[in-house]
Amino acid sequence: MSLTKVKHIVLILSGKGGVGKSSVTTQLALSLSLAGHSVGVLDIDLTGPSIPRMFGIEDSKVTQAPGGWLPIPVHEANPSAGVGALRVMSLGFLLPKRGDAVVWRGPKKTAMVRQFLTDVLWGEMDYLLIDTPPGTSDEHISLVETLLKDTTPEQLAGAVVVTTPQAVATADVRKELNFCAKTGVKVLGVVENMSGFVCPNCSECTHIFMQGGGRAMADDFGIKLLGSVPIDPQFLVMIETGKRPRYPAGTLVNGQDMSTLTIQDTTSGADETRDPGLLVEKYKDCSLAPVFKSITDEVITAVEQSGTSS
Repeated sequence: MSLTKVKHIVLILSGKGGVGKSSVTTQLALSLSLAGHSVGVLDIDLTGPSIPRMFGIEDSKVTQAPGGWLPIPVHEANPSAGVGALRVMSLGFLLPKRGDAVVWRGPKKTAMVRQFLTDVLWGEMDYLLIDTPPGTSDEHISLVETLLKDTTPEQLAGAVVVTTPQAVATADVRKELNFCAKTGVKVLGVVENMSGFVCPNCSECTHIFMQGGGRAMADDFGIKLLGSVPIDPQFLVMIETGKRPRYPAGTLVNGQDMSTLTIQDTTSGADETRDPGLLVEKYKDCSLAPVFKSITDEVITAVEQSGTSS
């Protein structure tokens, strides 16, 4: 079993599509890495594998090794900077072209999920985050059955459930929480994503999708709200173009000043400069980094408590 040396496995779940599971997975992985942990990300969203694009490694190819597949490195460990290694595996690396459709029936999806869980050579690793498709379908059932059968209770730490604030989203995500209850997967907490919009041209953070739906749902189920995450266009620009996030004076996110541009900078076009650095280094300047640091701290605490109570 390729997961033998993985200390903690965390599932990223949601009953609703389009709530930003892959974005949450990506930022949680970067935050864990910045906290010094070695991290793996397994993308089992077979019909919409977006993790390779999120990490800017779409052109990478999987290497076959004796006993299985080697995950794709995003960056190596840097002990002097306190950064842990980050590796990724996704069906997206195995498709001939980015736009190729995966038209598979349930049994083939189930077999692929099980192969990912058994044939990827992760080695020693602190955290493995598993990004899942929306819903409670074949992939989820196969995933949970295999993990419950082939891992220890200490390894399967639990799930982070992602929602957006609207009632139409939380109604579907509640089904995911019921799925976890029925399958015996512990819920570490809820992330309310898209809770506000950080304007790239001013200091305003506007709640365009309302707010508080995630907290209300978490309260109803007696689970923890890990945090609320606004939409930040600068994060998307960083992912798509490789530019380091830069913010106008007065930009406040969750009460923290994220300003990096002066009036002179905005008029001189300094924000157009590309930065060739690693994604994990650029992410430090993103307004969402402190938000996810807090979420990551909550997840680590919940995982440690889960291991103690197992």
